[in-house]
Amino acid sequence: MSDDLHALATWAGALLAKLQPAQRRAINHKVAIDLRRSQAQRIKAQQGPDGAAYPARKRRKEFKGKNGRIKRQKAAMFAKIRTAKHLKVKATGDQIEVGFFGWVARVAHVHQFGRQGQVSKKGPIYKYPERPLLGINEMDRNLIRESLLANIDKLY
Repeated sequence: MSDDLHALATWAGALLAKLQPAQRRAINHKVAIDLRRSQAQRIKAQQGPDGAAYPARKRRKEFKGKNGRIKRQKAAMFAKIRTAKHLKVKATGDQIEVGFFGWVARVAHVHQFGRQGQVSKKGPIYKYPERPLLGINEMDRNLIRESLLANIDKLY
């Protein structure tokens, strides 16, 4: 954990320690939802946490599908896994987690760290370029701080 993130955790922990466990869990859940929304918007913009654009997809040759129509691949990467159905939030009184769980986590892990994975079931293995899906940058730290303060302010 970086020093900035550790300082943020210490600061937030002092504020949250004064609340009841149910209140902490509720506030953490709201902060986690705000963080998930931020991560999903960044994934939609095809950018890593550092602001760098994702490496482009490998160009596929167009191929003929059913009835001679030509399929073209124009959809943005990670359109489905950035939805709330797949980008999950777990919040307790002590911590928040925003991430992928289950089979989606395997796909995200391959892209996050640039690992090898199968293109399809029984398909060839391909070395994917590194496309960091999740990460915290300075804007996310500010978002966490502001969201935490706004949600605590609602209690008082």
